[in-house]
Amino acid sequence: MPATSTITLDEIDRQLIALLQINARESVATLARHLGIARTTVNSRLERLERHKVITGYGVRLGQRLVGGGLQAYVGIKVQPRSGKDIVRHLSAMGQVQQLCAVSGEFDYVAWLHSDSPEQLDQLLDQIGSLDGVEKTTTSIILSSKVDRGQPS
Repeated sequence: MPATSTITLDEIDRQLIALLQINARESVATLARHLGIARTTVNSRLERLERHKVITGYGVRLGQRLVGGGLQAYVGIKVQPRSGKDIVRHLSAMGQVQQLCAVSGEFDYVAWLHSDSPEQLDQLLDQIGSLDGVEKTTTSIILSSKVDRGQPS
């Protein structure tokens, strides 16, 4: 079956995905026990979900308390018409921009930033705000994470 075909998820698929979002390193035997199915069934379902790109990867998520500390922030960015392509190019070149999403609503983009210090974050925000085409930014600094089901690769 080609990787681009559609796939229908049943309740077991959804439960399997939920368990993996909690702990992607969980053993197949433990997953099978939680789901009440055979290990071979878990393996075949994982293979199917990967083949259909429902699961696109497994990775390590770093906590905010890295060695040396750091701050994380989300920045809503409103841009002038026809300047989006240049803004995306500039933001892509900034190493502290961890993720950039086009969004609907008040802002055109939301950027997830990581900086080593409040001073570095301040400089980064000044840099973003001074880009040609940026009309407005609004920043929210992450204080703590209450629920984290992971990031897409």
